[in-house]
Amino acid sequence: MMNFSMKSKGFSLIEVLIALVILSIALLGVSALMATTTTYNSFGSHVTEATTFAQDRLEELRATPWVNLISGADIRTGSTGINYTRTWTVATNVPGNLRTITMTITWNDKTSHSISLLSAITQ
Repeated sequence: MMNFSMKSKGFSLIEVLIALVILSIALLGVSALMATTTTYNSFGSHVTEATTFAQDRLEELRATPWVNLISGADIRTGSTGINYTRTWTVATNVPGNLRTITMTITWNDKTSHSISLLSAITQ
């Protein structure tokens, strides 16, 4: 007669299948996390680009002669093809030698977004 050992020396098919199911569930969670991360990275890139466009225009306005400071608007196209609308409003404050510039940048990727910056310029 053959002597069969009761100790197993490997994995059964059921154990391998259970391990694969657990691994698949874990990988699905990671893939959802990757999709969310990609979305937020894209939004962060758009905010950075919009802020850079706003700061560029504010620097141009600071270099403009005092009497030529006027409100206005324009459109800039970003590196990803998104159009950013810049609108700035120049207001003269009570002392007379201080002007404030409110810069608003709006863009639309899947939804509308907007940021505003406020700057003060003295004569």
